[in-house]
Amino acid sequence: MSETPVNEPLPEDTPPATPAPLSEITIEPNNAGRIRVVDIDREVRGAYLDYAMSVIVARALPDARDGLKPVQRRILYVMHDTGARPSAPYRKSARVVGDVLGKYHPHGDMSVYDAMARMAQDFSIRYLLVDGQGNFGSVDGDPPAAMRYTEVRLSRISEELLTDLDKDTVDWQDNYDGTTQEPRVLPAGMPNLLLNGAAGIAVGMATNIPPHNLTELCSAVNLLIDRWDALDDVSVDELTALVPGPDFPTGGLIVGREGIQQMYATGRGRLVIRGVAEIEEMKRGDRFQIIVTELPYQVNKALWIERVADLAREGRIEEISDLRDESDRRGMRVVIELRRGAQPNRVLNRLYKFSALQTSFGAQVLALVEGQPRLLSLKRALVIFVEHRRDVIRRRTVFELAKTRARAHILEGLRIAIEFLDEVIRIIRQAESAEAAKATLIERFSFSDVQAQAILDLQLRRLAALERQKIEDEYQECQRLIAYYEDLLANPGKILGLIREDCQRLIDRYGDARRTRILSDARESFEDEELIADKHVLISLTQRGYIKSTPAEAYRAQNRGGRGSSGMATKEDDEVIFLFSAHSHDTVLFFSNLGKVYALRGYQIPEADRAGKGTFLSNLIAIGDKERITAALPVSKALMAAARTHEDAAEDGDG
Repeated sequence: MSETPVNEPLPEDTPPATPAPLSEITIEPNNAGRIRVVDIDREVRGAYLDYAMSVIVARALPDARDGLKPVQRRILYVMHDTGARPSAPYRKSARVVGDVLGKYHPHGDMSVYDAMARMAQDFSIRYLLVDGQGNFGSVDGDPPAAMRYTEVRLSRISEELLTDLDKDTVDWQDNYDGTTQEPRVLPAGMPNLLLNGAAGIAVGMATNIPPHNLTELCSAVNLLIDRWDALDDVSVDELTALVPGPDFPTGGLIVGREGIQQMYATGRGRLVIRGVAEIEEMKRGDRFQIIVTELPYQVNKALWIERVADLAREGRIEEISDLRDESDRRGMRVVIELRRGAQPNRVLNRLYKFSALQTSFGAQVLALVEGQPRLLSLKRALVIFVEHRRDVIRRRTVFELAKTRARAHILEGLRIAIEFLDEVIRIIRQAESAEAAKATLIERFSFSDVQAQAILDLQLRRLAALERQKIEDEYQECQRLIAYYEDLLANPGKILGLIREDCQRLIDRYGDARRTRILSDARESFEDEELIADKHVLISLTQRGYIKSTPAEAYRAQNRGGRGSSGMATKEDDEVIFLFSAHSHDTVLFFSNLGKVYALRGYQIPEADRAGKGTFLSNLIAIGDKERITAALPVSKALMAAARTHEDAAEDGDG
């Protein structure tokens, strides 16, 4: 379609044109005054895809090689570049954030500070990349202090990500305004993608990688290196023998191995994680308390305590009598006191079921591989790390070889100059200028320009005998290094050996014990009766509606002439109308005068001693005000199962 200026009138004989719909008209910003008809579907689709890829590549997903998002990489590089090293004093967080924003990351300051604070939180990542001083938040969900109050520097282990950055080991790119350059990826001397994990939401995809243990990952890398020539033969089972599962910074328990195996084989899996809780008997001996010392990864402790309190108030876990947080700098400790007669295992099971004491972690190992998002298995993620390290070491070796050759070239000239020292001094003394002396030296001894300049720059003290020996020793060392570098480049297997040595050094320096335990044969949930002993009890119900369960051991047979024991304490106008023997796993059926039947499991009836009054039955079943129980019958678990089987068979027959 031809373009026509808006302000120019059309010829008189031109027929009126049908105007294009407004939804298909765009005004070009650099060509104001002209209208261009476009396909709105194609335009929106292209713009959306550009936006999506920008978010995926430049913000949300980590690189599979160094395990870092762009903002994290820029933070670490700025701290490294400005000298905020582990041995240096702390720097104000606001200063670091300002440098990152001004040079490399033109986004909001909170996006940078939040990313930096997370790298300094020992409850967020397994191995801290930033050494922080000040308040960087807590497991209770408290936010970090303002950036003007906190200070940071690189942690010791983060130096492993930046080592050899100045030796042409990685590619560089222009920053957002082209005034300086930044690394596309870090040399990454450790498998940081799996080591500290990552979480990010892109457009149409998300990543959620759990953290792992350094010793286990490096051991798996060593296994791959040992069998590099037969890499296809390395199975997932062999790797999981060394890496049994994620290792969360907050500890906890992983229930079952099925989700772990699925994640390591396909890159996606569901992990069930639990907090660590212990049941303790209180001093009086008639009550129990549950002590929670570890919560699942990323669970907010304050919100979890509030949730447990709500469960107690709502009556969903009515056995809780008190709840308090006794956590301090020594660790987490949440105490849940139970009422008298409560079954602690049953309460713990309900905490798993109704609160975040047990939760699931949807693992998705999604990272950028050559700029494209890819779902990675355990083996593939470790192979990418090894390949990256192999390329880094190769480029470092090429850099060192060139540097050493250049130094050896200068030393060769110095050796010749020392051998013909008198003649060299005479040439320099007789020359009219430094340039003339350089030209004469080049002509007489066939020096290169660099060698001749080094001779002219030679200090007189280097002519002493000891200094001349140092030049000779340095030259011989350069020759040795050149041979070593050339041999390393000619034998890629030796580069793999260096990677293996680096991994072993990481284990020796930073390796620690696993924090998260794996329950191989555990189940995700239990029925209440599985957690309660099936014991013999006596159940009594009074005319006024008080019911209780008393262990049969509380009663004993009386011999002739013996003295009896007092029974249930009732009011004068109340009396026991039902008293029968049952078991804790039995189902007790209550029949009312209105023809209704209610059911309770034996363990759901609160226990009380012989003299106890019991609990109102209306607190346990929804019985009406004018309704009364006319009969009660305990039914064994086997009989109930047979009844259900018979009922199912009858329904099938009717069908």
